[in-house]
Amino acid sequence: MTAPRLAQQTEHGRMYARTVGGALEVPSITTVISQAAIDLTGWAGHMAATAVVQDEKLAAAVGQPGRLKAIAREASRAAEAFRDAAAERGDRVHAYCEQLALRDLDRAHELEKSRDDLAAHGETAFADRVDEWWKLYAVRPIAAEVTVWNATVGYAGTLDLVAEIAGRPCLIDFKTKGTTRDGRAKALDPKVGMQLVAGYKAEELCTDAEAGTWVPWPYGGELPMLLGVAIAETEVVVQQASPETLPTQWRRFWALRQVWETGRDLAAAGPALRPIGPPAAAGV
Repeated sequence: MTAPRLAQQTEHGRMYARTVGGALEVPSITTVISQAAIDLTGWAGHMAATAVVQDEKLAAAVGQPGRLKAIAREASRAAEAFRDAAAERGDRVHAYCEQLALRDLDRAHELEKSRDDLAAHGETAFADRVDEWWKLYAVRPIAAEVTVWNATVGYAGTLDLVAEIAGRPCLIDFKTKGTTRDGRAKALDPKVGMQLVAGYKAEELCTDAEAGTWVPWPYGGELPMLLGVAIAETEVVVQQASPETLPTQWRRFWALRQVWETGRDLAAAGPALRPIGPPAAAGV
């Protein structure tokens, strides 16, 4: 996961400040969306079972409880290890996209370094697919890694890219994806639409994190294209957030923001339940 300069991880999720080192005031867009519970127990169990059957030490451990328990302990962390590795890979791919935008904006960039980082992990195919997509869609970047703020609802976030494509402004969120058995990019999570509409509903954008300088959000009028871009080793798939669903996506995001706030308030209030003894006996 990328780490914007104004954001910090807290016990209440990632939160944003208005300036570097300032007070953390509002939750991030992704923290708000995470309030919608997802049951990953089946996936975690599958990852653990796969790790066990693929462990080269398994055959030698049969009949030896101590060694089998060691294998089980390692397997129990398989889902967490996979998630962390995927997040690190995603950071490298996002970094490449950001540096590509900076290059096209004639700003200082480290495009070659970011490609070298991918190469060091055997991931240059991701950069190749991004390059192909960038050219095919004639992407004209306007700004990369844009931090936005909505004071009315109370949240902030960082958009991966604002660009012009075919003459239209686009708000873009990149997602690094694995591939299916037939070599296609895995599908985007539908919640990407909620993430994009929250970005669109921003009220301000940050122009200087150190100074804490913010200006009115310029893309809140005519609806820009809201695009989720799935980047896999084999292809890039672009999907638009369906305009007819955006009002409902926005209502859901607003509701999840209330869930986050009430959860924080309840945690500060103390235990929800407390012991109580029996009533005093009559006449005592």
